[in-house]
Amino acid sequence: MKWGPPRRLAGLTARLGLRRGTARTRFTALYVTLFLLSGTALLAIAAVVASGGSRSSQTAPDGGTDQPATAAQAQGRIDELEQQLTQAHDTQSRQIVIGSAIALGVMVVISAGLGWFVAGRVLRPLRVMAAATRRITADSLHERLAIGGPGDEVKDLADTIDDLLGRLEGSFDAQRLFVANASHELRTPLTTMRASLDVALAKPGPVPETTATLAARIRAELDQVDRLLESFLVLARTQHGKFTDSARLALGQLALTALTGRAKDIAAKGLTVRENRSDDSAWVWGSQTLLRRVADNVVDNAIAHNDPGGWISVAVRAEGDDAGAVSLVVESSGPVLDQLRVADLAQPFRRLGADRTGTGQGSGLGLSIVAAITQAHHGTLDLRARPDGGLRVTITLPRTDGRATAEAPDTETGAAR
Repeated sequence: MKWGPPRRLAGLTARLGLRRGTARTRFTALYVTLFLLSGTALLAIAAVVASGGSRSSQTAPDGGTDQPATAAQAQGRIDELEQQLTQAHDTQSRQIVIGSAIALGVMVVISAGLGWFVAGRVLRPLRVMAAATRRITADSLHERLAIGGPGDEVKDLADTIDDLLGRLEGSFDAQRLFVANASHELRTPLTTMRASLDVALAKPGPVPETTATLAARIRAELDQVDRLLESFLVLARTQHGKFTDSARLALGQLALTALTGRAKDIAAKGLTVRENRSDDSAWVWGSQTLLRRVADNVVDNAIAHNDPGGWISVAVRAEGDDAGAVSLVVESSGPVLDQLRVADLAQPFRRLGADRTGTGQGSGLGLSIVAAITQAHHGTLDLRARPDGGLRVTITLPRTDGRATAEAPDTETGAAR
């Protein structure tokens, strides 16, 4: 059901040039306009009635016992009295019209204030609904408007929005559950296929070269599918928003572990680690598994999409005047990227550039997983193309005191606020 003035009043509002502005302003202007038109009409009617009444009531007064001596004197006296009565009535009519116009002007101002107040009271439920709906995100679909009051049109609208939110919540939950269940169930046939492949290769006797080559390719594809399923599981877990392994973590240590664990890959590609700085105060609160995955993914991305003989820079530092946040900054060399399209890298299966065509070993979910985990920990992800080629990834998370033991940020909900 649409909320607004009736169709005829809406047409009047448009003809009067009141279409712009807020609904409260339009309602107030409409109230004042209608009051002004009604008041002007009443004032005109009163003026006409007063003018007609004066003419019909102009009669010669009773001269009493003092009668003029002649008919001429009597007629002159009557004409003089009629003229005086006409002048007095005209003066009185003008005074009435002027006073009524002043009163109408005052009432127009009062009606504008009353109209503004009444329109605000009438539209208040809609403002509450708009603010509540604006706060609801994909991570807080469990919230409802829950507007009380009588069963009017506003209540019906609120109930309809609540029903829509309920259907959306059910749809999102079903989608996440399907991804998690499908990813989990598909691991069984993958394990069976990998075991069958190992059994076939372990049979006595020489293995033909073509068979060994084919087996290696199949194993590589199985590993790729397994990584993809693992990424789906991580995404589903992140979107579900419940972390069971939350702890205080040194962000610099996570980055160092990611670099150390990939030393062979870095050496194989001839990459140089230009910088590896870490702030000892860069402590965060969150899931050990997921934040470790964040560090692993950004380092993997810097290695996989780098030029041979390129470089990598990793820095962890406190951000802000009060050090209320910490940042993990990973920069790398590589091809020149379009900054207008770099933000797409945080979307699933999005790649840019010649080496980001989907033909590599990555799942295409690396940075999208980083974005989801960062958002679940109330942080931000910033992707910047470097002018001379490569990418700069900045992950900013809320800082926590590494020595604290009692309190920690609420990451159990995993909802971005």
